[in-house]
Amino acid sequence: MASGIRAEDIPAFDAFLGLSREIGSDVLKTQGAGGNTSFKRDGMMWVKASGTWLAHAGERDIMVPVTVAPLVAALRAGDPSAEKATDFIVQALNASGLRPSIETSFHAALPQAVVAHYHCVNAIALSVLENREAVIAEHMAKLPDLTWATIPYRRPGTPLAYEIDRVADNRPDVLILYNHGIIVTGKTVEEVRERIARVTAALSVKERAGAQVDQVALQALANGSDFHVAEDAGSHKTALSQVNVAFATRGSLYPDHVIFLGTEIGVLADGETVNAYREARRSRNLPVPKILLAPGRGVLLANELTAGGRVMARCLAEVVSRIPDGASVAYLSPDQEHELTHWEAEQYRQALDRKASKQA
Repeated sequence: MASGIRAEDIPAFDAFLGLSREIGSDVLKTQGAGGNTSFKRDGMMWVKASGTWLAHAGERDIMVPVTVAPLVAALRAGDPSAEKATDFIVQALNASGLRPSIETSFHAALPQAVVAHYHCVNAIALSVLENREAVIAEHMAKLPDLTWATIPYRRPGTPLAYEIDRVADNRPDVLILYNHGIIVTGKTVEEVRERIARVTAALSVKERAGAQVDQVALQALANGSDFHVAEDAGSHKTALSQVNVAFATRGSLYPDHVIFLGTEIGVLADGETVNAYREARRSRNLPVPKILLAPGRGVLLANELTAGGRVMARCLAEVVSRIPDGASVAYLSPDQEHELTHWEAEQYRQALDRKASKQA
């Protein structure tokens, strides 16, 4: 997995894979195929491949080598090739034929040797607030030695990369992406690991308490349908507080929710079964959402939902339970949802997720 890395850099690269795996194995930091990391040496950059999971770093070949300078030049020239970054792959070192993350261009634009981008649920919960700039500043004031910047929401890919490139020369240690997540940078793997720990603590938000899940009632609602009770206990938190239900159902909060769960969350009326809900939707020619909330009882997921979708149900639960009571939230607009659902790069990532789920 360290093909093309100089012998003296192999320990650092192995540490990079270890850090990537740590981030990917913590559901509060990233979920499924979300997030990406990169490692630069000698004009090349190894970046996580599209559709792969950071949790598999070091166990599977998930890193793609690309040339940095030509990619950055293409980005700054407005060359469409910077979007997929496939033209910049070092093919001789890409034995698995992987495709770079759609966010490769912003990794290239940042000059730091090690870059970690992940979907921290605390960062997302703060970054969706209408008054996020002031709230984030209050949290980051706990880390006066770190430089940081906020980035307005843009579609992942070159639109987001252009915004990040605007501040890249300032070499920010931390970037908080509105309605998206966080980026932590550094000279070494250990520096990034230490900064992640400190930033995680600084951005920590108290989780809202909720009711207990009612497995028996949920199973009764799902009987005879193509939905099942969410297996992950934490995923039920979305439905176990009326405040959480409200935040979750008013709109889309971040890109991966749209990609893997869709733009709508269903809510069952008290005592309404899944089959009754489905028939009511069909009578109005409406699709059935992939996630259904039974308020005060728990969450039901479509059987067709992939592994990526199931972990995103957990992500949603963690995010909405950290949005403060009474907060005004900046949701993604219908146009922003549309550009995500009709984007080839995300359709490719969804296809990989479906393939992986079938193999599992």
